[in-house]
Amino acid sequence: MERAHPAGQNRRGQHGDATAWRWQEGGSCIVPVSSENLQGRSTVGKLNRRNTIATVVCASSLVFFALRARPQSASQAQQRVETPMATDERLQILGWWPTKRSASREDYVGTVECARCHAKKTSTQVTTPMAHAAMPAGKSDILREHPKVSLQLGPYNYTISRTETGGTYSVSDGTNSISEPVLWAFGLGNKGQTYVYQRDGFYYESRMSFYKTIQGLGLTTGHASKTPDNLEEAVGRLIDPDTLGRCFGCHTTASTTTAGFDPAHLMPGVTCEACHGPGAKHVDLMDAEKRDQGRRAIFNPRGLNPTALVDFCGACHRTWNDVYEMGATGVANARFQPYRLENSRCWGEGDARLACTTCHDPHQQLVHDEATYDEKCLACHVTAPAKKGRGDHPGNACPVESKNCVACHMPKVMVPVMHAPFTDHRIRIVRPGAPYPD
Repeated sequence: MERAHPAGQNRRGQHGDATAWRWQEGGSCIVPVSSENLQGRSTVGKLNRRNTIATVVCASSLVFFALRARPQSASQAQQRVETPMATDERLQILGWWPTKRSASREDYVGTVECARCHAKKTSTQVTTPMAHAAMPAGKSDILREHPKVSLQLGPYNYTISRTETGGTYSVSDGTNSISEPVLWAFGLGNKGQTYVYQRDGFYYESRMSFYKTIQGLGLTTGHASKTPDNLEEAVGRLIDPDTLGRCFGCHTTASTTTAGFDPAHLMPGVTCEACHGPGAKHVDLMDAEKRDQGRRAIFNPRGLNPTALVDFCGACHRTWNDVYEMGATGVANARFQPYRLENSRCWGEGDARLACTTCHDPHQQLVHDEATYDEKCLACHVTAPAKKGRGDHPGNACPVESKNCVACHMPKVMVPVMHAPFTDHRIRIVRPGAPYPD
């Protein structure tokens, strides 16, 4: 197989087609790789949209390196990128991006400080699931409300028992057992909650998670269903340092700074500064009434173009390129909303009416009423059945309905490993009996 792009990423073509790219030896260009050279890839079918191999495309790589070299503001740097990118590549561009580790802990001020001027937004944001994406075990409502949950899976018995400090995670093979105190609970529990513990100084992810719909334990998503060979393997998965930084980077704020990974001084959950970047400089300038400088000293995702904005959310919810590189296929990838959205036919090259924040305000609770989203759909689609899309309403009218659009075109997909349904963000006409489109 062709050697991958140096950042280890395959790229999505600028015209919305799924095209893999490789780094051309001896040059600074990336060239598309044909589907014939990508045997074994689950998304090969999509590559048939483009059958030519010879076209050499240098623009994307030149833009990428120019962004790193040219002095410009953080928002300008990310705004210039109009092609979906992998998160690792976004993190190399100047300025803030979610999970970036380039600031010191002293650069963060905390939500209370943000609330001095943004009381309305912070008062609702702290109630969202994102704000509770991770918490010390002692703060977990699930652990408090369930004194003991157990599951026998093969030869191993898994138990999580409530303690005064949170909980204890235990695994037994009937003869021997391993027990460790739960340190962190990841996820508020709307779908599930996974646990992180330490063993011999290393961090581990529990092999079992709590799932809301079954009100009990089940295999943690991403763990192999194969029966572990021994008790040590049955306990859970060792988290390598890079993955540890990514996990905590998406579930907490300021966990990794210029000083390295520092769980003792992180802020649990996704707070204001997880998305807007460290706020100390912004606060100082605003307090000094240097308003213009103060506004430039904080990152506002609103200034991003649609492609960059979806990648912004994809830093934790997975971008198109992130999912492609993972090789995540089947219904499990319904969990990765940016990837699914960009696979929609109507996505095209990106439209401000079809970004994540078009429908979801990260400062507010998720709206579950399907009819609420109709006005978003009708911002692009005409409503009269006889009319064709044109001008600023390029979408044709739906011949069936003009309301409850998402009920049909964004169906809920059951993800077995999560024991829960997810809204599929790949907007499409769903054919009865049609297979799930990767």
